[in-house]
Amino acid sequence: MRRRQPAPLQEPHTQPPAEPLLPAPRDPAELEREAALARLFELHYSSMLRLAVLLGADDPENVVAEAYYQIYRKWRRLRDVEAAEAYLRSTVCNLTRMRIRHLQVARRHVENPPSPPVDIVASAESTALLRDDQRVLIDALQQLPARQREALVLRHWLGLKESEIAAAMGISSGSVKTHTARGLAALTQAMEARR
Repeated sequence: MRRRQPAPLQEPHTQPPAEPLLPAPRDPAELEREAALARLFELHYSSMLRLAVLLGADDPENVVAEAYYQIYRKWRRLRDVEAAEAYLRSTVCNLTRMRIRHLQVARRHVENPPSPPVDIVASAESTALLRDDQRVLIDALQQLPARQREALVLRHWLGLKESEIAAAMGISSGSVKTHTARGLAALTQAMEARR
């Protein structure tokens, strides 16, 4: 019987040490976009957060974060960088409206019997933004239909012109006048009833 000879030892396969990975050179347009968005964030985050709160968003921080994400994605298609604030404001309005509509539909389709109302705890940012003397007004404002509330907030809180409000809400200037007038009348009536 013949004995098997052991296989000759092979050198282990070694790779040369990898060179450290350097970050890819950044596109100047990309750097410019990030800088512009950072400035937009610094200048308008708190006002957009207040807008979302006043429009009735149950999660205003998420609404504003989503608005900034959307403007980040669409930055290259933005024709006028100066219009970024108006686009952001319009996006916050639309996202808040969609969120409220979604919650209304979800509540209608709940098959279980309604549970007792849960106290909604406002975020720290929301609480800090609202003073006690504003709470009554905010409560009355929250009772208005969404379009009236939006028109009033955009007109009287942000001080926008009718044409700017129409662009933000996606409606005609005539509709803005109607929503504003009806909203003021309902708000006045609600405030007088609370006195």
